[in-house]
Amino acid sequence: MPRYPALSLDGATVIVTGGARGIGAATARAFSEHGATVWIGDLDASLAEQTAATLDNTHAAHLDVTSPESWAAFTATVIEHSGSVDVLVNNAGIMPLGPFLDQADALSRLMIDINVHGPSHGTRAVLPGMLERRRGHIVTVASMAGKLPIPGMAMYNASKFAAVGLSSALRAENARTGVSFSCVMPSAVRTELSSGARLGGALPTVDPEDVAREIVRTVRTRAAEVSVPRFVHPAVALMHALVPEPIERIGRALINDRRALDQLDHHARRPYEDRIASQLGGHS
Repeated sequence: MPRYPALSLDGATVIVTGGARGIGAATARAFSEHGATVWIGDLDASLAEQTAATLDNTHAAHLDVTSPESWAAFTATVIEHSGSVDVLVNNAGIMPLGPFLDQADALSRLMIDINVHGPSHGTRAVLPGMLERRRGHIVTVASMAGKLPIPGMAMYNASKFAAVGLSSALRAENARTGVSFSCVMPSAVRTELSSGARLGGALPTVDPEDVAREIVRTVRTRAAEVSVPRFVHPAVALMHALVPEPIERIGRALINDRRALDQLDHHARRPYEDRIASQLGGHS
């Protein structure tokens, strides 16, 4: 592993996208508790401000991660008030579920824009300053769906495989610059994204705070890829390496890996789907 300059979180400036709720809010809290100055960027600026108001040294501003112009305005505000950015956490994401053929092209494009272009735009916004200072850390929150295909998540899988690849390639490209890149890959998380889905089974279920803890930990370890729980990524890699596809299919059938197709509670999931639909309506 390349040697990176140490980063103290006490007094560091940290950006967390999608920080109004869920993993993002838990991550903002975790960095705040370590003494960092935290900036929450979220499309829901009002909720982001409410979240920030509950935390020490935490601020919030509107951010559309799909827009380079929005990123430019947001980072200018952060730098004006808090100085250079030390840590970026690309957390914002959406997770539509259901059969591939039922998913509208516009929804697929929105997901790619948020889950892939969002981290790309964010990195472009802060990386030049980090390279100039030869220090900084960028975390992309992907998913174990970026390593493990799951029925009912085809385009989500595609977006998260891309996010994992983006982080890995940027880490290699910038290996000698002092700037580090980590990809954090949670299994099933108890947040609004998984509402209406039957959790458990193949992937362990974790809380947002578990993910936040691992995100903060990467500032110290600078690990390339970390799953939450940590054993899941090595287990999946071992399965891909050693288990023939026919045997894997039997295992998938035994644990019923088609829950995102066959066992969704659409009533429970409706508020989340409505929120995605509102984003879709304003997305060009």
